[in-house]
Amino acid sequence: MPKRNDLRKILVIGAGPIIIGQGCEFDYSGSQAVKALREEGYEVVLVNSNPATIMTDPHMADSTYIEPLEHDTLAAIIRKERPDALLPTLGGQTALNAALELSRSGVLDECGVEIIGARADVIEKAESRELFRECMANIGLKMPASGIAHNMDAVRKLGRELPFPLIIRPAFTLGGTGGGVAHNMEELETIAARGLSASPINEVMIEQSVLGWKEIEMEVMRDKKDNCVIVCSIENFDPMGVHTGDSITVAPVQTLTDAEYQKIRDASIAIMREIGVETGGSNVQFAVNPENGELIVIEMNPRVSRSSALASKATGFPIAKIAAKLAIGYTLDELRNDITRETVASFEPAIDYVVLKVPRFTFEKFPGAKDELTTSMKSVGEAMSIGRTFKEALQKGLRSMEIGAPGLGDNFRAPLPSRDAILENLRVPNSRRIFAMRDALLAGMSEDEIFRATGIDPWFIRQLDDIVKMEKRIRDFGVKSDMTPANPELAEILREAKEYGFSDRQLAEMWKRPEADIRRIRRETGVEPTYYLVDTCAGEFEAYTPYFYSTYERGSEIEVSDKPKVLILGGGPNRIGQGIEFDYCCCHASFALRDAGITAIMVNSNPETVSTDYDTSDRLYFEPLTFEDVMNIVEKERPDGVIVQFGGQTPLNLAVPLMRAGVPIMGTSPDAIDRAEDRERFQALIEKLGLLQPPNGTAMDLEEAQAVARRISYPVVVRPSYVLGGRAMAGVYDDDELAAYFQEQVPKKPEHPILIDKFLEHAIEVDVDALSDGNEVYVAGIMEHIEEAGIHSGDSACVLPSFSLSYDQVARIADQTEALARELRVVGLMNIQFAIKGNDIYILEVNPRASRTAPFVSKATGVPLPYLATRVMLGKTLDELDPWSMRKGGFTCVKEAVMPFGRFPGVDVILGPEMHSTGEVMGMGKDFSEAFHKSQLAAGQRLPDSGTVFISVNDRDKPGLPEVAGNFSDLGFRIIATSGTAKVIADAGIPVEVVSKVHEGGPSIVDRLAGKEVDLVINTPSGKHTARDSRAIRRAALTYKVPYCTTLSAAKASATAIANRRKDNHVESLQEYYSRERA
Repeated sequence: MPKRNDLRKILVIGAGPIIIGQGCEFDYSGSQAVKALREEGYEVVLVNSNPATIMTDPHMADSTYIEPLEHDTLAAIIRKERPDALLPTLGGQTALNAALELSRSGVLDECGVEIIGARADVIEKAESRELFRECMANIGLKMPASGIAHNMDAVRKLGRELPFPLIIRPAFTLGGTGGGVAHNMEELETIAARGLSASPINEVMIEQSVLGWKEIEMEVMRDKKDNCVIVCSIENFDPMGVHTGDSITVAPVQTLTDAEYQKIRDASIAIMREIGVETGGSNVQFAVNPENGELIVIEMNPRVSRSSALASKATGFPIAKIAAKLAIGYTLDELRNDITRETVASFEPAIDYVVLKVPRFTFEKFPGAKDELTTSMKSVGEAMSIGRTFKEALQKGLRSMEIGAPGLGDNFRAPLPSRDAILENLRVPNSRRIFAMRDALLAGMSEDEIFRATGIDPWFIRQLDDIVKMEKRIRDFGVKSDMTPANPELAEILREAKEYGFSDRQLAEMWKRPEADIRRIRRETGVEPTYYLVDTCAGEFEAYTPYFYSTYERGSEIEVSDKPKVLILGGGPNRIGQGIEFDYCCCHASFALRDAGITAIMVNSNPETVSTDYDTSDRLYFEPLTFEDVMNIVEKERPDGVIVQFGGQTPLNLAVPLMRAGVPIMGTSPDAIDRAEDRERFQALIEKLGLLQPPNGTAMDLEEAQAVARRISYPVVVRPSYVLGGRAMAGVYDDDELAAYFQEQVPKKPEHPILIDKFLEHAIEVDVDALSDGNEVYVAGIMEHIEEAGIHSGDSACVLPSFSLSYDQVARIADQTEALARELRVVGLMNIQFAIKGNDIYILEVNPRASRTAPFVSKATGVPLPYLATRVMLGKTLDELDPWSMRKGGFTCVKEAVMPFGRFPGVDVILGPEMHSTGEVMGMGKDFSEAFHKSQLAAGQRLPDSGTVFISVNDRDKPGLPEVAGNFSDLGFRIIATSGTAKVIADAGIPVEVVSKVHEGGPSIVDRLAGKEVDLVINTPSGKHTARDSRAIRRAALTYKVPYCTTLSAAKASATAIANRRKDNHVESLQEYYSRERA
């Protein structure tokens, strides 16, 4: 069937901010879909609230709305744009739920909009737990025994009827949000209450657990002609009970018999037919009983899923692109495979290599969070690795994580934990269980013992055992043998070690030699990697797309050209502090290189992103971002330059070792980066330019730290050197807190000094992005933070242009930015953080690289900063590029951070110098109040128009209290407060009602939140370890979905936004904002 000609304009809904369970996989799939639809000549209207993604760049869609993804805003866009169709299957659960709501409310019928990609009834059948169970019964497939509950009474009834442990699965949520495993009635009540609250239709399924069964996922596509393709089969390393996003996963499946695989394949196709998916991709999850092969269905997603990005990158089959083309009428047999150019899309991919996905966790960011994996997803990113064997892919995947592990084994001479400690780490799934499995094997535990403790398939245990045995052989060889290239056995064991995925760093540690020695010996003995193509068809057809992975076999599938070329180092797995913003910069670097006629080569290990799409760069290497792996590519390709300043801290950490190895680093020199990162050199730089920085010092132990803190006076901010995302950074108010910080965060003998800075209380923080060519400087954006200094810049809302800075302050900040850029000879991007206290402007930190604000500033001003920075690195001057003439204005943008606190029960929701946010949204409007209001709505905080505001603040915030309380009182809100706060408000002549604290008896504030009697919470924590009371209040606000502010500045901004809220739902595309005359 050819494409539909009755459609002209198609609306695509994106996934919104990056959150746990819905990462940038959906920006990758959404971007691919938008490109595919425009390629076919359709006009594309895109709605997405996320500024950090390539998808919301103005060149991607015809009309780009950076607006909140909620019903009324989407309805306003539909009424204004009048699209013919809506494609909701590429924006994760967010887009799917939004489309269903628009369908139920009648907006789509009113405007004559058709849902394409999946009909509303298909979505309902797959997503509603009850309807899906009926469909499975129709085709004779089993599901676990279960029941549906819409309230707590029904939950308790099911708890009495079904045997524990029980799995709680909320309907219409993503990443297992609100779900979990309950082992008794008390746990069931706690988790189910959370699940009912998380489900938009207050529905949870409570099902009999199949903990310990194998979990298998199938990525399937089906078209209107009933062509069905299994794109990829994926097996979880962990058994059922761990969310698939938190488990290491392997493609293709490794441990099923042929008969078991065929049974699952047939069931997947039968499910697609029964549910009625006929225009796109779906993901189906199964459980297999390891004892008898019994098969049950867990769930299906009638959309492109989180695993689709992994499946696309693993096979080279572009699921999202094909799904978009099926949605507009094509069938699989009419579409060509881009990689082979010969086979059609109905030709099922076959792969002759092993692909692993390894999840990345950041439990250390959330004190109080248990490192325990359940059915509710907690990982914040992932890396993908490709090898010829599971062993090779596993070790490559583990060293891609950047958690200090060079592979499965390290610290080879460390004593083993006790047997009891090892067993404890095996029994409870956690982020480091795979390393505990190595300990178990070294301690002599049997395969059966490990299987009984973990439920992990014996085949995987044997693979780890092979690696551990090889580790022992390598160590013994180093002790007993001649370690010169003259020994022929050395080349043999080196090659074998490499085939098992061992890194040079591991070999160096085992053989007690420098890593550079291992590299030299490898080269002298001819043990070097070769590169193979990802080709979708196991080498049966020629592949045209240069998309490579390394291995240590004898063949080669790479041809190196001598054209001018540049290597771009990506950011590796997403994590808090280093996310999609850096991928955005890498993509722009690639676009700029191609436009300049230079071959763009991307190196990255992240399968979720646009930078690792097969058509973003001229060449793609799916490899770990370690010195060894990058140098192997450099030696093969011999690039004219390497770009390290766009991928965050990951490539920056490689800049100096690469430079020492003679690799040409493009843009700002690594020495300038060191001048900004090294405390003493930075201090000298500030003094040389006559600028100010907060009083500070460094310390190697607690005694020194307390002396420094007393000299500069408390409060102080403490942190380790060389970190990203405010890792282990804290505000400290006295000697006791400093001692507690050292005990919790500082090793006995730290390698680098601990940095101590005076904490500037009640200062305004300002973020500046600038672009320099080494001489000229373009100040791209001066962003004012809404939260005061002391809250990590990644977690603070910020405004462009600034809303309270004077003309003089802005001019002084611009002058200081230019002076710093010239002194550091920045070539490319830089970011500076300032704090303004009174008339003084302090410099907090300087980063001569792309920062996480680069995409936001690019969108808010219309100037593509990373693209221009790449042109500058290639030799263009700013006078030639003229960014000043590109700048757009006449509107205000607010960036707001999105927090994952709901994923970590028991963690306090306060903000501080350590970064917690996983993503961001942007609000655009004619003024600050409209933009701020939209940013809150996009971040999931619906500010109330009226009702009751609860206020409780710490003593340091009490001077600013009358102004905030007065603002809300003037707007007609009823104010309730705890006794101390109420007294300050009443003394200012503002009506207030006292409410009990939790321990005071009677209906407390937590009871009122539970009873939905409060519409907004303003609660600022004390600097000391926050009292249990205020923590309980903030958790209750989160649980019962009451908007909350944990700083007075955010409360003031909220009052301003509520006071100036527009009555109409005003929506405008990025292209319309850019066409305004600057005000």
